[in-house]
Amino acid sequence: MIFDRLKRFCIVLEGSERDGPAAFSPGQAVSGRVVLELAAAARLGALRLRAMGAARVHWTESRSAGSSTAYTQSYSDQVEFLSHRDTLMAPPDNGEATVLQAGRHEFPFTFQLPETLATSFEGKHGSVRYWVKAKLHRPWSTVKKAKKEFTVIEPIDINTPALLAPQAGAKEKLARAWYCNRGQVSVTAKIDRKGYTPGEVIPIFAEIDNCTSRAVVPKAAIIQTQTFIARGTKKQKKSVVTSISGDPIPAGKREVWHGRALKIPPVGPSILQCRIIQVEYSLKVCVDIPGTSKLLLELPLVIGTIPLHPFGSRTSSVSSQYSVNLEWLSTIPEQLEAPPEYSAVVSSPEAEQSLAPPCRSELGDILEGPFFAYIQEFRFRPPPLYSETPSSTLGPVLRWD
Repeated sequence: MIFDRLKRFCIVLEGSERDGPAAFSPGQAVSGRVVLELAAAARLGALRLRAMGAARVHWTESRSAGSSTAYTQSYSDQVEFLSHRDTLMAPPDNGEATVLQAGRHEFPFTFQLPETLATSFEGKHGSVRYWVKAKLHRPWSTVKKAKKEFTVIEPIDINTPALLAPQAGAKEKLARAWYCNRGQVSVTAKIDRKGYTPGEVIPIFAEIDNCTSRAVVPKAAIIQTQTFIARGTKKQKKSVVTSISGDPIPAGKREVWHGRALKIPPVGPSILQCRIIQVEYSLKVCVDIPGTSKLLLELPLVIGTIPLHPFGSRTSSVSSQYSVNLEWLSTIPEQLEAPPEYSAVVSSPEAEQSLAPPCRSELGDILEGPFFAYIQEFRFRPPPLYSETPSSTLGPVLRWD
């Protein structure tokens, strides 16, 4: 048998480290080689290569059609970003097999990534994945396959006018208990810009006025919202990335934050241009008011990949790809706990508007967040083939033959 003689069959991408995925930017050329090592001479057919990239979402929801009838509604969609085919070794025109001698054989390849691609992502209800797959054929024998994943990072340059613009807002709320007015709480907050990169510190400037008869507690958190879209329906998952809590503000007093620091942990960048998957961030400043719902103020954030230029703004371009900040991908600790669920952090009546931060034992350290489990898994344990995942739970399977 030919595969008894096959010592090694794999794909090597330039720029990859050990067994981890290589990282590329849209528009870059991806180069590599298919390595074939034979213990003895063998007759082979074609060697074909396929590069693929796609976003895919799937989830199910239970529906009720009456007091005794229930059914499950399935939602799925996918978007293809990349599809490249190449034949690295073609069979002779006479239909005979090609004979390769014992030893190591390398078949180089290169292809160009499209200018517009979504950042690699792995979420609860969807993913954005890129990979290269090789197939080795031999007449009347099983096809041998090799696969190599790679990561795509869409450059987001925060040195643009829109992302350098300050963000500010104000909110106020009357505290009521048993239809009695107990006074008003107001909050104003400002941050110096909309765009940040992982590892940066956001200085929060805020003013909280407590005109109630009881002490209130100010808090701030970075919230990540994953949105999955299929058939006109949206499914969202919210997670607390990191949070801080201020000191209680006595009744009738005012608290001022003069640039209270909130550090951004190594999270994945925003995904804003994908039709079926979006990853958005926001800074939420809230005030816990005893006996009533929280006062919540939300400021939008964009997590980018190209950090702030020390000499001011510059134009974003693909040529800036070599200054893309990949620290969030390379500094992941070996052991990570799962981040807290959004529903576990907020109180259930205020699940959409509150953000009581998790305790330190839940967060572990500042290196906790919704992307960490994904980065750890994707970097050190590449995601399975779509065809290896049970279709009963993940919906339609994306294949190529």
